[in-house]
Formats: sequence, C-alpha cells, structure tokens
Amino acid sequence: MKISTVLATKGATVFTVRADATLSRAVTLLVEHNIGALVVMNEQARLTGIISERDVVRALAGGENALAQRVGDVMTAAVIVASPQDDLRSVMNTMTQKRIRHLPVLEQDQLVGIVSIGDMVKAQLDEYEGTIDTLQTQLTKG
Repeated sequence: MKISTVLATKGATVFTVRADATLSRAVTLLVEHNIGALVVMNEQARLTGIISERDVVRALAGGENALAQRVGDVMTAAVIVASPQDDLRSVMNTMTQKRIRHLPVLEQDQLVGIVSIGDMVKAQLDEYEGTIDTLQTQLTKG
C-alpha cells in the first residue's frame, strides 16, 4: 500500500502555521482542529518546519513567557517527509525508528498531505482485515 492510498482515505487537509506566529496561536490551532501537529510554511508556501505537541511541551518547560515565543523558535526545522509513492511499511518503519508521530507528504516540493502514526496503523489494520476477509471467503468456498 502506498501513502497516496492513505491520503485518499483520510483526506489531504493539512493545517499550517507561519513561523512568525506565536506559540499561543499554534496551541489554539492544535486545540481547535483536535490535531497533534502543524506544518510550518513560509510566505512562498514552502515547508520550513513542523510544530508538534512535544515541541510545545518542551517550550512550556523552558519558562514563563513560552506562549509568546515565535513558532519558528520552537518548531522542528529538520523535517523528515514522505512522498505519495512511498510504501506504507517503509514509512511506518521510519516513523517508528525516528520516533515521529506526524509526517508531511510532499510531491515536487508541494505539500499534499500529512500522515500520523495513527493513520498508518489504521491503514495497516484495514489491509490486514481485507486479507483476512479474502482468506475466509476462499476457505468457505473451498
């Protein structure tokens, strides 16, 4: 299964924030959309980072005025990304090894979606259930 299949099922909606936004604004967006990460984009609509709940917690542990900090000062700038053609198992392996919960999906440097570890687990379970159903059908016909 490819990442494009996961995106086709879950949708391609991605919530973004600018690096010059405050951490308070990022937290508001995370809560408003019930999500765990925002993709940080620049003025040219290019990915410059990602800010997750973990980044927020680290910033809050750093001091009183954390919510006034800029997203660009708190975000993860070295973003690992996927492409729609990537294999589900390969991406899941990368996410597990690197301890990443959210992975932006880029196609020709354009943001086309985001996948979470939960999306990946659901897709894999759906694939397994399809295989089980097929095997059960074959057994009952045989």
